[in-house]
Amino acid sequence: MRKVRWFAYPLAAALLTAAVPAPAQMSDPSGLGSGVPEIRAQISPRRSTMLASELPGKIDDLTVREGDRFKEGQKLVGFDCAPHRARLNKATAQQQAARKAYEVNSRLDKLGSVSTLELEAAAAQLSAAEAETAMTRIMVERCVVTAPFPGRVAEMKVRRYEYVSEGKELLEILDDHDLEVEMIVPSRWLVWLTPGNKFKVLIEETGKTFDAEVTRLSARIDPVSQSIKVFGKVASRPGELLAGMSGRAVFAVPN
Repeated sequence: MRKVRWFAYPLAAALLTAAVPAPAQMSDPSGLGSGVPEIRAQISPRRSTMLASELPGKIDDLTVREGDRFKEGQKLVGFDCAPHRARLNKATAQQQAARKAYEVNSRLDKLGSVSTLELEAAAAQLSAAEAETAMTRIMVERCVVTAPFPGRVAEMKVRRYEYVSEGKELLEILDDHDLEVEMIVPSRWLVWLTPGNKFKVLIEETGKTFDAEVTRLSARIDPVSQSIKVFGKVASRPGELLAGMSGRAVFAVPN
C-alpha cells in the first residue's frame, strides 16, 4: 500500500496542476506600463474651510445651495440682526451723551469750575461708551457671513430660519479652481523624489491620465509607516476634475 500511495501523490499533483488555470495578467487601461513605482493619489483643494457662526441667532437668509459657485466677498449667510442693531443704536446714543458731557467738563476745566476728578471721570465714561459702540458694531458686522475666497459650496450644515448657537458649523466651502494631487509615498523615495519631478496620474472617476509635477513635500516623515506626504499639480487641469477624485500616480524612477 505504501508503494501505491508513493506513486499516487505525484499523479494527483500533476492532475491538480493541469486543472488550475494560469493567473491572468492585469490589464492596464491607462497605458502607463508596469515595473515603475505607483501610489494612490487624491485630488484635494488647496483652500477649503468650514464657516461657523460667530454669534447666536436665527438665520434669515441663505444665498447659496450645495454645489453653487460664489465670488470672493459674496454674502453667503445672513442672520436676523434686529437685536444687535438696536443695541448699536443705544450704544451710539450713550457715546454721544458721554462725548457732550466730556466736552462740557473740558470747557469748565479751562474756567476752573470743575475738578480734575470730574474731568477724568467724564473721559473714562466716554472711553467706555466708545468701546461699547465698537463692540456692538462688530456684532452687527458678524450678522453677515461672506466668502473669504471664490469657490463652491461643498456641504450645507444649516437651513434657513434655523436658530444656531455661537460656533455652529454653517457650510463647508472649497476653491475648486486651485486643486492639487495629494499622495503618501515611502520615505525612501526621498533619495530621488524632489519638487519638480514629473509623474502621471490616472483618475479612476474619469478613466483619463494627466501629466503632473511634484510641487512640495511634507515637513515630517511618519516614523511608524516610514512614509511622507507629497503634493503635486496637474499640468493642464480640465473642468471635469473635482475635489475628492482619486486614482493612482506613477513615477519614473531615475537610473
